[in-house]
Amino acid sequence: MNNEVKVARKAPYAVEVEAEKTYYWCVCGRSKTQPFCDGSHQGTGFEPFAFTAEKSETVYLCGCKRTANKPFCDGTHNSIT
Repeated sequence: MNNEVKVARKAPYAVEVEAEKTYYWCVCGRSKTQPFCDGSHQGTGFEPFAFTAEKSETVYLCGCKRTANKPFCDGTHNSIT
């Protein structure tokens, strides 16, 4: 089992979400469809993080995968070397 989280990028992803729609944020960092899950976590022990948008808007989803506010960017990427 490969349980290491990969940094997809050191910046958030600005994404348009639709109210009431459920999204699956990639937790492992391996997805080719960042910031969303494409199933690349299989065999890693990770599972995507499901969230439902409260309203239609632009959100900033974490790209470094180390946020304390999943799935949203909290600036943690600024401390990654």
